[in-house]
Amino acid sequence: MKVVVIQGPNLNMLGVREQHIYGPMKLEHIHAQMKDFATQNGVEIEFFQSNLEGEIVDRVQECYGDANGIIINPAAYTHTSIAIRDAIAAVNLPTIEVHISNIHRREEFRKINMIAPVCASSIVGFGPFGYHLAMIGVLQMMNEIQAAGEVQKTQQVK
Repeated sequence: MKVVVIQGPNLNMLGVREQHIYGPMKLEHIHAQMKDFATQNGVEIEFFQSNLEGEIVDRVQECYGDANGIIINPAAYTHTSIAIRDAIAAVNLPTIEVHISNIHRREEFRKINMIAPVCASSIVGFGPFGYHLAMIGVLQMMNEIQAAGEVQKTQQVK
């Protein structure tokens, strides 16, 4: 099984930018923790970060036929990107949206979420730990899909 983690704009600046909101942890450390968890669970994991909307759309689309699940932090594009939303809907993979801060307790414009309606779930406000929660969630969904497929195969054989 394979999970692709897609990080949006300015997340490459974690640990530097607005530490009072996002904390001191750098993106590389978050990814290292996720990789450890994935390895412990026999899951392949791949990371991608871009500040460009079109590159994020391309990476989501590349997951079709290549990955079993997506974890995405679209960052500022959460509030504006119909293109990312449509890409997630098109690939129809278990997708969990993550936000380090609680976007619902921030500026009014951050309360608009274009992405959440096409994701299986959203995790907000847990800081970097939200990525760990997302890993648990996406693995559970992937296991349930795999189990359902095995049940279906068994029923077809009978």
